[in-house]
Order: sequence, then structure tokens, then C-alpha cells
Amino acid sequence: MGNTLGLYLHIPFCRSKCDYCDFYSLAGQEDRMDDYQCALLRHIAETAPRTKKQVVNSVYIGGGTPSYYGEKRLLELLAAVKKRFTLSKDVEITLEANPDSVDVKLLKRLRRAGVSRLSMGMQSACDSELVSVHRPHTFAQTEEAVKAARTAKIKNLNLDLIYGLPGQTGESWRASVEAALALEPEHLSCYGLTVEEGTPLAQRVERGEQLPDDDEQAARYLWTVERLAQAGYEQYEVSNFSKTGCQSRHNLKYWMGRPYIGIGAAAHSDFGGCRYSFVRDLEGYIRGVLGDERVLDDMSEIPQRERGSEYLMLRLRTTHGIEEWEYRREYYMNFDPIAAKLAEYEQKGWAVCTGRRWHFTPEGFLLSNRLIGELLELQEVETLANTLEKIRSGQLPKTEK
Repeated sequence: MGNTLGLYLHIPFCRSKCDYCDFYSLAGQEDRMDDYQCALLRHIAETAPRTKKQVVNSVYIGGGTPSYYGEKRLLELLAAVKKRFTLSKDVEITLEANPDSVDVKLLKRLRRAGVSRLSMGMQSACDSELVSVHRPHTFAQTEEAVKAARTAKIKNLNLDLIYGLPGQTGESWRASVEAALALEPEHLSCYGLTVEEGTPLAQRVERGEQLPDDDEQAARYLWTVERLAQAGYEQYEVSNFSKTGCQSRHNLKYWMGRPYIGIGAAAHSDFGGCRYSFVRDLEGYIRGVLGDERVLDDMSEIPQRERGSEYLMLRLRTTHGIEEWEYRREYYMNFDPIAAKLAEYEQKGWAVCTGRRWHFTPEGFLLSNRLIGELLELQEVETLANTLEKIRSGQLPKTEK
């Protein structure tokens, strides 16, 4: 696993923009697809030589709506990736899709080109809920798209669902989950609706529209965890559930702190000890790659101390969790204050220690932002104490006034 790498390609085009979405995506920009494709292909060619010592075992084409990008462009991208990068024999290639923009012909060709996993934005089985957030499809189209994927022999399918949608009830949420289970996907992602600043949904809420409250969302989440476990889906991250062997390889790279490279407008990377991102601007990205303008938006080296914080922040999103000697060995930090706090959480039913690994329970996941924040505060205090001790012992110079 030490020399494996994830590759992410961002396709920012959508047929329409959903009311809750704050990802970098654009509607009505189809006339810019060809120029964006030229930029992507050049960026791939320029980036690949930096990865000669790595084997790419995960490719994720996300967006936006990649399935709306067009068969020819997608096949060109896949061919370029295969030509430029060293791919593992079992590479997992995921394509994000909306149900209204796939058919058997497209999926067959993509599967032959290497796509092995499809991630579909179902979101709800209730058409009125889909309309409420301007989703561009119906549940009947989801059913047809799943049938097309199976006909195309795609054997790893994820369905996205959202709880807390406008007009959603506990009953309609449970019906959506049951409808998704009936489609027999290998993976389910179940997200609580978040009202992101600047979105049309945020404006609706500001005007007084009511959404399911936190208690209602929590109840739906806990019911979902239990129901999916009964159906044979293992929870491996806060919002993600899979059949055995079908965890999302690419997303695990984010949560486990493993390297990945992003290509495309607004894409992020964590590679070579640095984290960096590209401009969140379609035209700026095209000009930057094809011309001589700056395309890098932000770049920073990540010190070991910050990696220790990320270890807590990201791995505690997963049921794999954290482990004392892993923490001590990798980050040279004292785990005792963390262990004491986790023991407190265990008494309240928020955390559990399995073997030597700590992870949150479903109830703990609901509070994870607060709990992780408390653990990070403890880590900061411990880091400061270690620094002061080194200064006192002469290992570090005192700061001059």
C-alpha cells in the first residue's frame, strides 16, 4: 500500500444545479466542454511524470455530473489515464452519474474502457422530494439506470441518499431506504442534508422554509444504521455502508490519510507532503493550463503535528478508528490524554474499543464534530507541554524577544 496513489478527475458540468449543492459545478456551460477537455488532457500529461514511483489503484471521476460530459470525452479521459499513469491490475475506476444521463450503450462502453464502479445520485425514491431540491430525475429513472448498469455488467454500484430533504417525513425516508435496498446496490451513501451558505436552499431557509430538525435527522440516521446492518451492509464511515469487499477505495484514501492527486478546476491533492488545490474557476483553469496563467490556487506543506491532528479528525470518521501505538509511532505524541477522554466517551455510549482500536458508535458519529474537537484540544495542550519541556531541557532554543 505504501506506493499506491489515488487519482481524482473533476468534471464541473451539470444539466442543472441542485438547490443544496455547494460543490464546484456549473449548469449551462456545455459550450465550454471541449476546451475544458483539452485542458484536462494536457494537465494529465503534465502531471503523470511526477507519479512514476506510484501505482494508481483508484481513479475517481467526480463532479458535477460526469455522466453528462459525453461518451467521447469520457473515453478519451480513460484512455489518457491508462496511457500516462501506471495502473494496478485491480484498479478501481469510479464514475459519478445521475440517473437521467446514463443508458446501456454508454455504460457498456465505459465498462469496457475500465469503469468498474458506478456511483449514482438517487437521493430519494419520492419524486416530490426530488422536485423540491430541483433534482433532474425521477425515481423511475433511477430504477431504469440501475437496470442499465446491471445489463452493462457493472458489478459495483453505489446509490446516494439524503435524509432531511424538504417535505421529507420519517415514513418517506424509510420508504426511500427500502426502495434503494430493493435495487440491491453493493454500496450505499446516506447523507444528512446540510444547508450550505450561498446556496438556493440557504436562501429558502432564510425566507422561513422549515426543514426536518436535528432530532428528526438523528432519528433517521440511527434507524438507517440499524436497518442497513440487518440487510448485510457494514458501516465503515459516518455516512457509508457496503457489502463485504465493496468499500469505496478512493474515499478511503481521504479518510486514511493516503496520497491522492486531483486534476481539474477546484480539484484538491495531497501528494509529496503537500496539500494543494487548483482554481475554482472554469475559465481560469482552462487559461491556466492551456496558456501561461497561474492555475494553482493554494499550496502548503503539512507538518507532522498537523498530520497528527488529521489522523484524529479523519480516521475517527471511520469504524477502523485509531490505535495508541500507531499514533505514538507515527506522530511521536502521548496518547494517554486521548485514551482517557475516549474512555469517558465509552461510558456514555459514544465510543468503543475493539481489540486495540478506538472508534465512535453511531451515537458518537452524530456528535463527532464536537467530540473530535475536544480530542484536538487535548492534543494541542499536550503538544504545547512537550514544546515547553524541550525548551526547559535545552533541546529547543528559547524565542528571542
